[in-house]
Amino acid sequence: MTQSVVRLTNGEVLSVADLPLDAHCRWVASRKLTVVRAVVYGLVPLEEALEKYNLSEDEFFSWVDGAAKHGENALKSTYIKNIDKYRLFVFFLF
Repeated sequence: MTQSVVRLTNGEVLSVADLPLDAHCRWVASRKLTVVRAVVYGLVPLEEALEKYNLSEDEFFSWVDGAAKHGENALKSTYIKNIDKYRLFVFFLF
């Protein structure tokens, strides 16, 4: 049986009610992070999240990786664009 509420390491409580309703929402950083936390903390099984939100494993794990390395800001599309510009700039410097 899946849990309906989990406590995060920072003390916050995350419940099934906090999750986006379905894949038809706009994927802002806070929603991405909520789904990542729900899977990581065992609130929702990975397979269920992938199916419900129509995500590929690659996309989901890119969210996990970004959040783990750089926090919620890494899940913003503008952050990714800026990182790509920075990588291109560094490439041409060297």
